[in-house]
Amino acid sequence: MKTPLELLGNPAEIAKPRALAWLQGSRVMAVGWSAMRIWLGVMWLQAGIAKLWGSENAAFMHGGAGVKGFASATGAYSWWTSFMHGFVVPNAGWIAILVAVSEFAIGCALALGLFTPLAAFASLIFLFTYVMSGTASVCGFYALVAFVLLVMWRSAGYIGVDGLLYGYHQRHYGKFQLNVDHHDLPKVQAIIPDTVPESFTNDAVTAGKVATVDSLPDAEKN
Repeated sequence: MKTPLELLGNPAEIAKPRALAWLQGSRVMAVGWSAMRIWLGVMWLQAGIAKLWGSENAAFMHGGAGVKGFASATGAYSWWTSFMHGFVVPNAGWIAILVAVSEFAIGCALALGLFTPLAAFASLIFLFTYVMSGTASVCGFYALVAFVLLVMWRSAGYIGVDGLLYGYHQRHYGKFQLNVDHHDLPKVQAIIPDTVPESFTNDAVTAGKVATVDSLPDAEKN
């Protein structure tokens, strides 16, 4: 009797849809994903720069008044409101600085195409907190773009620093593997006894499982 795990199968062995594989690996689509990535990065940069050096500097870098006002509002759920009032508001000072620096860092990473999947995931985390706190605005659209970048991370960071890092890895480590000459590998000689049982030769040789001298390359015969 099969176990429930055997009945369900292995998710790792499920074939990826061809359309999804093409979207993730296409160099043509990489242009579109890169445009979305850069646009989202610029949006985060604008928000981070405003908090670090712009008009929102006083509210976020000096006391955290911006976070206090944001966290004091009633959230979508009571447990979330309790978390915001009980943890975020008392620690608004350092959380405000963390928010400003994180938004700027996420923007830089997305704009440059550096650690694209990590930056896209961080975007979703921040946007989740904003939506849960009642600040919808354009957060839903930003979250959609971040989700697409997270799914298409292979090609979303292709035109960027990630692409340069992948290329470096492929040129060096991939080249090492491709340039291994099989003539430099140690040769393994099969010792075949002079007398082989007739029943063995009739079955195994017919199935192609016994290597004969005639089937070996000329270099191995010598």
